[in-house]
Amino acid sequence: MFTGLVEEIGTVRDIATVSQGSRLTIAARKVLAGTRRGDSIAVNGACLTVVDLTPASLVAEVMAETLRVTTLGSLKAGDKVNLERALQLGERLGGHLVSGHIDGVGEIKARQQVGIAWELTLAVPSGLTRYIAPKGSLAVDGTSLTVIGVTGDQVTIGLIPHTAGNTILGGKGPGDRVNIEVDLLARYLERLLLRPREEPEQKGLTMEFLAANGFLK
Repeated sequence: MFTGLVEEIGTVRDIATVSQGSRLTIAARKVLAGTRRGDSIAVNGACLTVVDLTPASLVAEVMAETLRVTTLGSLKAGDKVNLERALQLGERLGGHLVSGHIDGVGEIKARQQVGIAWELTLAVPSGLTRYIAPKGSLAVDGTSLTVIGVTGDQVTIGLIPHTAGNTILGGKGPGDRVNIEVDLLARYLERLLLRPREEPEQKGLTMEFLAANGFLK
């Protein structure tokens, strides 16, 4: 689980193609502290497993499915990526709950400066906008952002100077593709509200259940 608060911008050093996937070597510094083999790390919002470490880089394996449904398959050596270590219990939750499971790939359609901020208009995959609400949260390339507005299949988000300067979104513009993860609470809410009527009603914890399962004598 992540928060969408990008800790560091890393640099792709090498991409090795392996059977049905790839191995990414990413130069980093801050996110290496405390990281061990087997830990999870978000790379442009996609949750990957660290399989090797050096004093100045990490290596993560990417399966074919991840390459298919995210922008990671189009990375090349020299590209910059957003990096975030997994959330530790007890820390401040400054962004929102981000699973690192990408829902789709969007495309930046427009970028304009409004006051101190940059506003980006994104075209998102059809069907995702029902999970996105104005003033709600959206993870774009792993960055927790507040939604300004939703029109059709387009979403507008804003970047304050700090976010623009400390994530790769500051350097992106029209035509660039980005990983999108909607608020996972919206997905669970939809599941609860749209549960098929024929699905059996789930009862709460009862004395009968406890007795039937050996908790009571």
